[in-house]
Amino acid sequence: MPSASSVAMGGNFHNSILGMIVDAGGVVQLVLLLLLLFSIASWAIILLKYRELGKVKKENDQFLDLFMKKNKLSDLIAEARKFKYSTVAEVFRVGYAELAKATKAVKPSGADDALSPQSEDGMIVFLERSLGRACSAEASKMEKALGFLATTGNTCPFIGLFGTVWGIMDTFKGIGARGSATLAVVAPGISEALIATAAGLAAAIPAVIFYNYFLNRIRGVNLETDHFASDFLNLIDRYYNRR
Repeated sequence: MPSASSVAMGGNFHNSILGMIVDAGGVVQLVLLLLLLFSIASWAIILLKYRELGKVKKENDQFLDLFMKKNKLSDLIAEARKFKYSTVAEVFRVGYAELAKATKAVKPSGADDALSPQSEDGMIVFLERSLGRACSAEASKMEKALGFLATTGNTCPFIGLFGTVWGIMDTFKGIGARGSATLAVVAPGISEALIATAAGLAAAIPAVIFYNYFLNRIRGVNLETDHFASDFLNLIDRYYNRR
Protein backbone atom coordinates (compact mmCIF):
# COMPACT_ATOMS: atom_id res chain seq x y z
CA MET A 1 0.00 0.00 0.00
CA PRO A 2 1.56 3.31 -1.03
CA SER A 3 2.39 5.81 1.67
CA ALA A 4 1.04 9.33 1.80
CA SER A 5 4.35 10.77 0.60
CA SER A 6 4.29 8.71 -2.62
CA VAL A 7 0.81 9.71 -3.75
CA ALA A 8 0.13 12.83 -5.84
CA MET A 9 -2.70 14.32 -7.80
CA GLY A 10 -2.98 12.25 -10.93
CA GLY A 11 0.43 10.56 -10.63
CA ASN A 12 3.39 9.51 -8.52
CA PHE A 13 5.54 11.80 -6.42
CA HIS A 14 9.18 11.62 -7.50
CA ASN A 15 11.89 12.11 -4.93
CA SER A 16 14.46 13.07 -7.59
CA ILE A 17 14.89 16.64 -8.85
CA LEU A 18 14.65 15.48 -12.47
CA GLY A 19 11.39 13.68 -11.75
CA MET A 20 9.93 16.81 -10.16
CA ILE A 21 10.93 18.88 -13.20
CA VAL A 22 9.31 16.37 -15.55
CA ASP A 23 6.11 16.37 -13.51
CA ALA A 24 6.00 20.18 -13.20
CA GLY A 25 3.46 22.20 -15.15
CA GLY A 26 4.18 23.74 -18.54
CA VAL A 27 4.67 27.29 -17.21
CA VAL A 28 7.05 26.10 -14.50
CA GLN A 29 9.04 24.12 -17.05
CA LEU A 30 9.22 27.19 -19.31
CA VAL A 31 10.51 29.24 -16.37
CA LEU A 32 13.11 26.57 -15.60
CA LEU A 33 14.26 26.58 -19.24
CA LEU A 34 14.62 30.36 -19.18
CA LEU A 35 16.62 30.19 -15.96
CA LEU A 36 18.84 27.50 -17.46
CA LEU A 37 19.62 29.77 -20.42
CA PHE A 38 20.44 32.63 -18.05
CA SER A 39 22.72 30.34 -16.06
CA ILE A 40 24.56 29.01 -19.12
CA ALA A 41 25.13 32.52 -20.50
CA SER A 42 26.29 33.76 -17.08
CA TRP A 43 28.82 30.98 -16.64
CA ALA A 44 30.13 31.52 -20.17
CA ILE A 45 30.67 35.21 -19.37
CA ILE A 46 32.26 34.34 -16.02
CA LEU A 47 34.78 31.97 -17.58
CA LEU A 48 35.65 34.30 -20.48
CA LYS A 49 35.94 37.37 -18.23
CA TYR A 50 38.11 35.52 -15.72
CA ARG A 51 40.44 34.45 -18.53
CA GLU A 52 40.48 37.94 -20.04
CA LEU A 53 41.27 39.76 -16.79
CA GLY A 54 44.01 37.24 -16.05
CA LYS A 55 45.67 38.08 -19.36
CA VAL A 56 45.23 41.81 -18.76
CA LYS A 57 47.00 41.57 -15.40
CA LYS A 58 49.82 39.43 -16.78
CA GLU A 59 50.48 41.67 -19.80
CA ASN A 60 50.24 44.86 -17.73
CA ASP A 61 52.97 43.57 -15.43
CA GLN A 62 55.14 42.60 -18.39
CA PHE A 63 54.70 45.93 -20.17
CA LEU A 64 55.35 48.00 -17.03
CA ASP A 65 58.56 46.04 -16.53
CA LEU A 66 59.63 46.92 -20.08
CA PHE A 67 58.62 50.55 -19.60
CA MET A 68 60.96 50.83 -16.63
CA LYS A 69 63.86 49.25 -18.55
CA LYS A 70 63.62 51.11 -21.88
CA ASN A 71 65.31 54.49 -22.17
CA LYS A 72 63.61 55.65 -25.36
CA LEU A 73 59.87 55.73 -26.00
CA SER A 74 60.49 55.00 -29.69
CA ASP A 75 62.08 51.68 -28.68
CA LEU A 76 59.04 50.79 -26.59
CA ILE A 77 56.33 51.46 -29.17
CA ALA A 78 57.26 48.37 -31.21
CA GLU A 79 57.10 46.22 -28.07
CA ALA A 80 53.78 47.76 -27.03
CA ARG A 81 52.07 46.44 -30.18
CA LYS A 82 52.72 42.87 -29.04
CA PHE A 83 50.49 43.23 -25.97
CA LYS A 84 46.90 42.71 -27.13
CA TYR A 85 45.26 42.61 -23.70
CA SER A 86 47.35 45.12 -21.77
CA THR A 87 45.46 48.29 -20.88
CA VAL A 88 48.62 50.25 -20.08
CA ALA A 89 50.17 49.23 -23.41
CA GLU A 90 47.08 50.49 -25.24
CA VAL A 91 47.18 53.79 -23.31
CA PHE A 92 50.87 54.11 -24.18
CA ARG A 93 50.16 53.49 -27.87
CA VAL A 94 47.44 56.13 -27.89
CA GLY A 95 49.60 58.57 -25.95
CA TYR A 96 52.63 58.07 -28.17
CA ALA A 97 50.56 58.51 -31.34
CA GLU A 98 48.90 61.67 -30.02
CA LEU A 99 52.26 62.99 -28.86
CA ALA A 100 53.67 62.58 -32.36
CA LYS A 101 50.65 64.33 -33.89
CA ALA A 102 50.74 67.16 -31.37
CA THR A 103 54.47 67.71 -31.86
CA LYS A 104 54.02 68.04 -35.62
CA ALA A 105 51.06 70.38 -35.15
CA VAL A 106 52.84 72.82 -32.82
CA LYS A 107 56.24 72.66 -34.54
CA PRO A 108 56.19 73.28 -38.31
CA SER A 109 58.73 71.50 -40.47
CA GLY A 110 62.07 73.30 -40.60
CA ALA A 111 61.46 75.10 -37.29
CA ASP A 112 63.82 75.01 -34.36
CA ASP A 113 63.60 71.89 -32.15
CA ALA A 114 62.62 73.91 -29.10
CA LEU A 115 58.93 74.54 -28.53
CA SER A 116 57.52 77.70 -27.04
CA PRO A 117 56.12 77.46 -23.50
CA GLN A 118 52.63 78.12 -24.87
CA SER A 119 53.00 75.31 -27.40
CA GLU A 120 54.30 72.94 -24.74
CA ASP A 121 51.39 73.72 -22.40
CA GLY A 122 48.86 73.20 -25.18
CA MET A 123 50.45 69.92 -26.19
CA ILE A 124 50.44 68.65 -22.58
CA VAL A 125 46.76 69.55 -22.19
CA PHE A 126 45.90 67.81 -25.47
CA LEU A 127 47.90 64.74 -24.47
CA GLU A 128 46.21 64.62 -21.06
CA ARG A 129 42.78 64.58 -22.69
CA SER A 130 43.82 61.82 -25.10
CA LEU A 131 45.17 59.69 -22.26
CA GLY A 132 41.98 60.24 -20.27
CA ARG A 133 39.85 59.09 -23.20
CA ALA A 134 42.07 56.03 -23.68
CA CYS A 135 41.75 55.08 -19.99
CA SER A 136 37.97 55.42 -20.16
CA ALA A 137 37.82 53.32 -23.33
CA GLU A 138 39.86 50.54 -21.72
CA ALA A 139 37.65 50.59 -18.63
CA SER A 140 34.51 50.31 -20.77
CA LYS A 141 36.05 47.43 -22.71
CA MET A 142 36.75 45.45 -19.54
CA GLU A 143 33.25 46.09 -18.17
CA LYS A 144 31.63 44.75 -21.32
CA ALA A 145 29.13 41.92 -20.64
CA LEU A 146 29.16 42.54 -16.88
CA GLY A 147 25.73 44.12 -17.23
CA PHE A 148 24.31 40.71 -18.10
CA LEU A 149 25.63 39.30 -14.81
CA ALA A 150 23.96 42.16 -12.96
CA THR A 151 20.71 41.53 -14.83
CA THR A 152 20.90 37.82 -14.02
CA GLY A 153 21.50 38.50 -10.34
CA ASN A 154 18.62 40.96 -10.14
CA THR A 155 15.95 39.24 -12.21
CA CYS A 156 16.43 35.47 -11.88
CA PRO A 157 15.15 35.23 -8.27
CA PHE A 158 11.95 37.00 -9.34
CA ILE A 159 11.60 34.81 -12.44
CA GLY A 160 11.95 31.75 -10.21
CA LEU A 161 9.46 33.20 -7.76
CA PHE A 162 6.99 33.71 -10.59
CA GLY A 163 7.33 30.02 -11.51
CA THR A 164 6.79 29.02 -7.90
CA VAL A 165 3.69 31.19 -7.51
CA TRP A 166 2.27 29.81 -10.74
CA GLY A 167 2.96 26.23 -9.65
CA ILE A 168 1.31 26.79 -6.29
CA MET A 169 -1.71 28.28 -8.05
CA ASP A 170 -2.00 25.12 -10.13
CA THR A 171 -1.68 23.03 -6.96
CA PHE A 172 -4.52 24.84 -5.21
CA LYS A 173 -6.59 24.61 -8.36
CA GLY A 174 -6.16 20.82 -8.19
CA ILE A 175 -7.06 20.85 -4.50
CA GLY A 176 -10.29 22.68 -5.32
CA ALA A 177 -11.14 20.19 -8.05
CA ARG A 178 -10.50 17.20 -5.76
CA GLY A 179 -12.12 18.76 -2.71
CA SER A 180 -9.37 17.53 -0.41
CA ALA A 181 -6.28 19.16 1.06
CA THR A 182 -4.25 16.32 2.54
CA LEU A 183 -0.47 16.43 2.67
CA ALA A 184 -0.30 13.78 -0.05
CA VAL A 185 -2.26 16.09 -2.35
CA VAL A 186 -0.48 19.37 -1.53
CA ALA A 187 3.16 18.32 -1.08
CA PRO A 188 4.02 17.10 -4.62
CA GLY A 189 2.74 20.21 -6.39
CA ILE A 190 4.35 22.62 -3.95
CA SER A 191 7.70 20.82 -4.04
CA GLU A 192 7.68 20.93 -7.85
CA ALA A 193 6.82 24.64 -7.79
CA LEU A 194 9.60 25.45 -5.30
CA ILE A 195 12.16 24.08 -7.75
CA ALA A 196 11.69 27.27 -9.77
CA THR A 197 12.72 29.43 -6.80
CA ALA A 198 15.74 27.21 -6.14
CA ALA A 199 16.72 27.42 -9.83
CA GLY A 200 16.38 31.20 -9.77
CA LEU A 201 18.68 31.45 -6.77
CA ALA A 202 21.13 28.98 -8.32
CA ALA A 203 21.39 31.20 -11.40
CA ALA A 204 21.51 34.50 -9.50
CA ILE A 205 23.99 33.77 -6.69
CA PRO A 206 27.06 32.98 -8.86
CA ALA A 207 26.22 35.93 -11.12
CA VAL A 208 26.16 38.36 -8.17
CA ILE A 209 29.32 36.92 -6.61
CA PHE A 210 31.38 37.12 -9.80
CA TYR A 211 29.90 40.48 -10.80
CA ASN A 212 31.26 42.02 -7.60
CA TYR A 213 34.52 40.08 -7.94
CA PHE A 214 35.10 41.31 -11.48
CA LEU A 215 34.18 44.89 -10.57
CA ASN A 216 36.84 44.88 -7.84
CA ARG A 217 39.46 43.47 -10.21
CA ILE A 218 38.55 45.99 -12.90
CA ARG A 219 38.81 48.85 -10.40
CA GLY A 220 42.33 47.69 -9.58
CA VAL A 221 43.29 47.55 -13.25
CA ASN A 222 41.73 50.96 -13.88
CA LEU A 223 43.72 52.43 -11.00
CA GLU A 224 46.91 50.92 -12.40
CA THR A 225 46.12 52.29 -15.85
CA ASP A 226 45.35 55.77 -14.52
CA HIS A 227 48.61 55.80 -12.58
CA PHE A 228 50.52 54.83 -15.71
CA ALA A 229 48.82 57.60 -17.70
CA SER A 230 49.82 60.11 -15.02
CA ASP A 231 53.41 58.82 -15.00
CA PHE A 232 53.58 58.97 -18.79
CA LEU A 233 52.25 62.53 -18.79
CA ASN A 234 54.71 63.58 -16.09
CA LEU A 235 57.55 62.01 -18.07
CA ILE A 236 56.69 64.05 -21.17
CA ASP A 237 56.23 67.21 -19.10
CA ARG A 238 59.64 66.80 -17.44
CA TYR A 239 61.29 66.12 -20.79
CA TYR A 240 60.10 69.38 -22.32
CA ASN A 241 60.80 71.35 -19.16
CA ARG A 242 64.44 70.26 -19.29
CA ARG A 243 64.88 71.48 -22.87
